[in-house]
Amino acid sequence: MKEQILQIDAFTAKPFSGNPAAVCLLSEPRDELWMQNLAAEMNLSETAFLLPREDGFDLRWFTPACEVDLCGHATLAGAHALWITKTLKPDQTARFFTKSGLLLAVKKADRIELDFPLDPIRPVEAPADLEDALGISWDYIGHCNFGYFLEVESEETVRRMKPNFAAVQKTCPRGVIITSAGDSEEYDFVCRVFVPALGVDEDPVTGSAHCALGPYWQRKKRKDSLVSYQASKRGGTVWVRVGEERVYLGGQAVLVFRGELAEVF
Repeated sequence: MKEQILQIDAFTAKPFSGNPAAVCLLSEPRDELWMQNLAAEMNLSETAFLLPREDGFDLRWFTPACEVDLCGHATLAGAHALWITKTLKPDQTARFFTKSGLLLAVKKADRIELDFPLDPIRPVEAPADLEDALGISWDYIGHCNFGYFLEVESEETVRRMKPNFAAVQKTCPRGVIITSAGDSEEYDFVCRVFVPALGVDEDPVTGSAHCALGPYWQRKKRKDSLVSYQASKRGGTVWVRVGEERVYLGGQAVLVFRGELAEVF
C-alpha cells in the first residue's frame, strides 16, 4: 500500500520558515532500517513516522543519521498532519506513544499545544575546548537531557555566534542550547540550538529544547507563560507554559506539500 508523506513547516504561520519536518502516515509497521533510509532521503532535521493503534498512534522520529527519543517540531507537524488529512477531527486530542512516554497534542484557537515532559537542568563544569568550539563565553552552563545549556549575556551574542560545527560535534556528544533574555517586549527569551552529533548542525526551531528552556526562564522571569524566538536563519516562535512536571509548547504549522511513496517502496 502507498504511504502518505507530508512536509510541514512547524512553529511558524508562514511557509519556508520555522522548522520543516516530514510526516509519514504509515498503513502498516515498517522496520527501523526502512524508516532510517526514508529519513535520510528526506534529508530534513526530522522525519516522523505515525502508525495507528487502537488508542492513538505510535510515533517515532529519525534525523538523517539516527533515531531520537524526543522531537517537538515533528510532533507538532504530525498532529497537524492528522487534522488536515481528517484522520482526526479538530476537537479530538492526538495521542502519541513514544520512547518518551505518552505525548498529547490539542488544538487551541490558531495554535497547537503539545504536552511534553519537563527537562531539568543541573550545573556542570564546562568541557574542554567548548568555548573555542562555540566562539563565545557564557554566564551560566548546565546540562539537561538534550545536552549542554548555556545562558549568554545578550540576544546579540545569540544571533551573531558562528560555531565551529566539527569542534562542537567532538565536544558535545548530544546537543547544545544557547539562550539569553530577549531585547524586546515581544519575546521573553531567544535561543539557538546546535546538534551536529545527530546530523543537524543547527536546528531551525527545537520544541524539545524548550522542555529545559521553559522551566529555566520561568524561574528567572517569575512567570509561567513565556514566548520564545529561536533565532536561526529560518526562525520560529514557541509559546511555553510551564506546569508541575510538564511543559506545554504552543506553535503553528503550515503544510508545504503532500504526496505518496511509490508502491515499490
